[in-house]
Formats: sequence, C-alpha cells, structure tokens
Amino acid sequence: MADTDKQATGVVLLNLGGPDSLQAVRPFLFNLFSDREIIRLGPAFLQTPIAWLISTLRSKKTEAMYRQIGGKSPILDITKAQAEALEKALNGESGVKSQELSSKLQTPDSKLHFKVYIGMRYWHPYFEDMVKNIISDGVKNLIVLSMYPHYSKATTGSSIDEFNKAVSKLQTPNSKLQTQYIDRWYDFPPYIDALAEIISEGLSEFSPPFGEEGQGGGTVLYSAHSLPQSFIDEGDPYLEHIKATISAVNSSLVTRHSLLFKWRLSFQSKTGPVKWLEPSTEEAIMELAREGCKNLFVVPISFVSDHIETLYEIDILYKNLAQKHGIILSRCRALNTTEKFIHAMRELVMGKTES
Repeated sequence: MADTDKQATGVVLLNLGGPDSLQAVRPFLFNLFSDREIIRLGPAFLQTPIAWLISTLRSKKTEAMYRQIGGKSPILDITKAQAEALEKALNGESGVKSQELSSKLQTPDSKLHFKVYIGMRYWHPYFEDMVKNIISDGVKNLIVLSMYPHYSKATTGSSIDEFNKAVSKLQTPNSKLQTQYIDRWYDFPPYIDALAEIISEGLSEFSPPFGEEGQGGGTVLYSAHSLPQSFIDEGDPYLEHIKATISAVNSSLVTRHSLLFKWRLSFQSKTGPVKWLEPSTEEAIMELAREGCKNLFVVPISFVSDHIETLYEIDILYKNLAQKHGIILSRCRALNTTEKFIHAMRELVMGKTES
C-alpha cells in the first residue's frame, strides 16, 4: 500500500468471548449452548429451551469457577491488548494508544494503513456491533483473522458464518466490504516459533531441565480444547491440525532449542453427553501418575490467550488433581501479547496484503 493512500485496511480478530462479570455468566452460557454448530441438543426446535435449562442449571457452578480467577473472563482484555499491539506493529507505531489511532484515522494527512477491530461470538462486543463500527469508520477492505489457529466448524466455521450474517445485514451498496479470510494457521512458521519459544522458556525453569538424565519422569502434556468425536468422523480437520502443530513445535524444539522430552496429547473442556475426543486431560494425568511421572509441563496447545480453560481448569483443577497423584504440574504461559506472537499475527495479515 502506498504512503499516499489514506484509506485504512480493517483487520478483524474473531474470538469466542467470555463473561465480563458474574452476572454475565448465565446469558453467556445460554448463547454458547444455543449454537448448534458446537453441540446439538435434541431436535432443532428444542435447542433454545434446552440451552436455557442447561445455562440455568450450570450458572452457579460456573460463577464459582470465575470467582476463583477474578470474577470474569480475561479474554476481552487480552484480545483488546492483542489488537492494540497488532495495530501498532502493522503501522510501525510505538507507544500510540488505540484512541489516538482512531483519531489519526480521521486526519487528512494520516498515513495510517491498518485499523484493528475485535468481535466476539458469544458475548460483547458482538459481531454486529463491530461491523457497525467498521462501516462507520468508512473502512472498505477487511482482513478477517480467526483467533483459532486450528480450523473447526465449531469455532472458526461458526464464527465466520455469524460474521458474514452481520455483514450481510448491515452493509449497503455504499458500504460494501471487500473481505479476505485467514481461517487456519496451525503450521504457520512464525506461530510455531512463538509457541516453541515459550515452551522452551517454561521447560528451562525445571532443574535439571527436561531431557536431561535424572529429570525424574518429566513429561510434556499438550492439552487441546476437546471436540465431539462425531465432528472428526464427519471430516472436521481440527484434530489433524492439532497434531500438525505439535509435530512442528517438537521439531523446532529439537533443532533450534536442543530439547528432547516425552510428550502426550489430551483434551479438555468437554461438555454434554456425546462422545468427545480422548483421552481427557484428567485421564491423561492419572495415567501418567500410574506410570511414575513426577513432573508434568502442560501446554494449552489450542489456546492463544488465557481464559477459564487455562486459569481455572489447568492452574487449579488439574494442578490439584496432579498433586493428589504425586505429580508436580506446571503450565506453559499463554501466548497473549508475547512479542513473537504479535509478530506472527502481523505476518499473517501482511501475507494477505501481498497476495
């Protein structure tokens, strides 16, 4: 894009969202369980009433979980921080706040090229609110980046469908949006580098480090968000993408970080009565305990930011379970706004501008 071009390109970050207060837990759960792309609750006409019943029954228990991690999901704050860091990186800016960037967008002499927006699937800010802001800002060209590296119809597929509905509803002939999508990036080299770096940093904190003789049964457990087995049976590529990421990360850890270790894959956060991917992370921890594992390093492989799955499920629930079975559990920190992850997102976006 030439320096004289005043029209910004919009970059959209699509994410799941999470309750921003304890009062938001029940309506958030209702929105989640109402989505038949994630889980089908009986025939279609019963989806909404069953979702209402499940969200009502589960809300108190879920509120108790959120109380233990600060009373809300951190995903909105983290996604905002990721968006701001990405916007700065794309524009070559440093130390510029988002409100200043928004002001610059309206300045005739501005050389701002990118403006980053965020939209959440199941809680505020919803996609419709985001699209209204995009149209109001006069942005015509969009690059939509799913914050799920591994494609699944339950996550990226559902989110893009809902985003497109919002665009179709709100755009006019004068505000028609030209959109490109980044819907999977599980093997993107800068993303793999970012993951390998934080895993290497985490493993180096063990004494002796993983891979050295005398470690005492250390194992890396890659814990991915689970998915109904039926999705995989019907051709969803999610599991294949997860395995490809792990293979690439392990290769990087061997060649670039000289790390060798035992590892396993497990799945967390299943819900509902259908068969989900196995083994569950709970089952994997108990199996490792029976095998004599003493040190366990959990890598939340399918997550790019902290939320209830990392802060409660791994840091509290699984850590306590591991302790009861004689295992010391540590967790790899999340990518969040690490420098290499922001660089990876920037490279993903720039790749679309050059295509």
